Amino acid sequence: MAKTREEKGRSLWWRIHSWAGLKLAIFMTFALATGTLSVFAHEIDWLVTPAMRVSPQDGPRASWGTLAAAAAQAVPQGRLQTLYAPIDPWFAAEAWIDTGRDAPLRVYVDPWTGAVTGTHGWANVHRFLRQVHRHLMLPTTIGIPLVSSLALLLLASLVTGIVTYKKWWRGFFRLPRRGDVRRLSGDLHRLGGLWSLWFVALIGLTGVWYLVETLGGKAAVPKLTEVETVVPAPTGAALDRLIVKAQRMRPGLDIREIRFTPDNGVVLLGQDRAWLVRDRANGLAIDPSDGHVLTVLDGMDLDVHQRISEMADPLHFGTLGGLSTKMVWFLFGMVLTGMSVTGVIIHAKRLEKADQDQRSAGRLAWAGMGAWAYICTGLVILALALTPGAIGGAS
Repeated sequence: MAKTREEKGRSLWWRIHSWAGLKLAIFMTFALATGTLSVFAHEIDWLVTPAMRVSPQDGPRASWGTLAAAAAQAVPQGRLQTLYAPIDPWFAAEAWIDTGRDAPLRVYVDPWTGAVTGTHGWANVHRFLRQVHRHLMLPTTIGIPLVSSLALLLLASLVTGIVTYKKWWRGFFRLPRRGDVRRLSGDLHRLGGLWSLWFVALIGLTGVWYLVETLGGKAAVPKLTEVETVVPAPTGAALDRLIVKAQRMRPGLDIREIRFTPDNGVVLLGQDRAWLVRDRANGLAIDPSDGHVLTVLDGMDLDVHQRISEMADPLHFGTLGGLSTKMVWFLFGMVLTGMSVTGVIIHAKRLEKADQDQRSAGRLAWAGMGAWAYICTGLVILALALTPGAIGGAS
């Protein structure tokens, strides 16, 4: 019986969906897995780095000046670059100290006692996952477009998946059937895809935005006023006085980061009235020599282009709501990674019965990927090979 035009169209969309999910499956799975782990990269570092772990207390926290002084005294030969507030109550505050080498030294300080809990080099789990997911340890001009282009493939898979799944809206509560690997994989793939529609669209769109930025579509970054006199980074009471002045001027500013710059003074960054923006969108730059405000940053003043740019990271990594949203992003990231794997299994099992050479599902899947299997595997191996040198630098 001849196929109807609708069936032919659906068959074409299915072939596109299968190609998109199969040919680059190794690369896609690697990018999705590292991105999923990146959601909890800081927490993984917390688990493997004792100096990052502190016990929450009921009393008041140490002042920013106390934290800065402790970090600076821990490495007296270095220059204090940046000071970060704890991510959660059980995290230590983190300072970056410039020691004259390629990358800064990390110093951890208990946010309640103000005591240094330890130091750590630049390379850590967060640095590895960030760089391998973002640009495969390659130069950013090459690696970022390469990884971000997968977002186009992700969106193509989203559209073709919906088109080829008849009456897809009925499948949200359809339980997977057991007893057959192909059937089970297919049911899990469709179920995961339905519940992840919003997440696939979100990750795909933010990934496309990163691609646009890399290709020249970056939003303008506010220019900070330069100081007339360069002075050492203030710590202790001197820094606390600057903080008090900043809080009087911007009482709603929740300071999350302090940058001690030689050219732009002390830059206080954090969250304020604007929702869903990075910390760098809100803040004050203060001249430490006389305490006057050099620059005011307010996320409410961003234009549409800048606002999209500042929204991308919180949406892509799920940091917009703290630990609770990160858990949701991690869960759906696992589902998306699993869908990449089950898609390959579906293809292999479909061919397994008809294969005259009686090859295994794994060999059939590899054969179906063709030359792309070698290219994608090579990219993953290259990224891992470049890791030791790449994560040690300050890139």
